[in-house]
Amino acid sequence: MLGFIWTLILGGVAGWIAGRFMNSEGSTLRNVVLGLGGGVVGSVVLGIFGVQGRGLIGGTAVSVVGACILIWLGRKLG
Repeated sequence: MLGFIWTLILGGVAGWIAGRFMNSEGSTLRNVVLGLGGGVVGSVVLGIFGVQGRGLIGGTAVSVVGACILIWLGRKLG
């Protein structure tokens, strides 16, 4: 259960960082969703290039990259 809570917290932080980096305003829920989805997207995209995020900092960095990709895609599709 504690791991799930940490995942949500880190997802929110990653989404918040990506939102600031991409100049995108959003709610806390949106930031959490972006961070969690960004973790999946970032892992896949960076995995294609052989890059892995390990540990707290690496996982957060991968999530931020993925969340930035999701924000960019949202802007292109919207």
